[in-house]
Amino acid sequence: MEILGIGNAIVDVICKVEDNFLKKNSLVKSTMKLVNENEFKKLLSNLKIEETVSGGSIANSIVGLAQLNNKVGFIGKINQDELGNKYEEGLKKEKVEYFYKKKIEKIPTGTCLILITPDSERTMCTFLGIAGQIDEDDIDANAIKKSKITFLEGYLWDEGNPKKALEKAIINSNKVAMSLSDKFCVDRHKKSFLDLVKNKLDITFANEQEIISLLDAKNFNEVIEFSKQIKKTIVITRGKNGSIVVKNSEVIECESNKNLKIKDLTGAGDLFAAGFFHGQINGLSTKQSLEKGTEMASKIIQKIGARLG
Repeated sequence: MEILGIGNAIVDVICKVEDNFLKKNSLVKSTMKLVNENEFKKLLSNLKIEETVSGGSIANSIVGLAQLNNKVGFIGKINQDELGNKYEEGLKKEKVEYFYKKKIEKIPTGTCLILITPDSERTMCTFLGIAGQIDEDDIDANAIKKSKITFLEGYLWDEGNPKKALEKAIINSNKVAMSLSDKFCVDRHKKSFLDLVKNKLDITFANEQEIISLLDAKNFNEVIEFSKQIKKTIVITRGKNGSIVVKNSEVIECESNKNLKIKDLTGAGDLFAAGFFHGQINGLSTKQSLEKGTEMASKIIQKIGARLG
């Protein structure tokens, strides 16, 4: 196994909305909000579904890697219900090895409502369902030991069982990477995320907003200086300003692609990570890996949803 991802197993439900729908439902554009099952159903009751896909941030990256013919696997918790079955089928269809035995649970499979506004921004309302209940028993230590890199989802880092599950994964990993996932996520776990980035992770993925928030940085130069000091690999996406990697104390930059017909920004970071990893595990240089990440992100934002296939 080249890369094994561990993340929220979430079925994405994609809908187009106007800006006033967000205002009316007190949603902040471009962020992710956790909702309960009733709130989820209420929001969905007024909407037309465009597409339903097996999603979750890390799962999107893993599927992207599988589509580039890399040998990859995934661990994520689902229920043995209709959505759970759909989720597993979706992964298997993409040739992702799924290291989780689903069983009948009281809580349903997780779902994420992705609301796309006319400016192509996406706002997410997530009912985590059983995905957020992942625990140590769900983590296959042997699968992790046999993988070159373990890729973790910051969204999962919650006190109690999920955190213990990820800690078990980190201990058993040959090399560990994590996505910081979301600014709200960073703000909620700032102290422990900072400890992870400095001391436990070999590779960190973040966007500019997330990393600035993590470091309480006044400007982007402070981010660069911090990244040089810790001597790890920090991969940062900067939207129109392209992307940057600080590897040990070396800084490598890549421009964004211009003149794209952007339809939906869902999955841009996920597919960027897939492209970058593809480069790294197939002997490309850091610069070429950034270019591959940029190419994958550029493709995904010109279509609806977070899957290329």
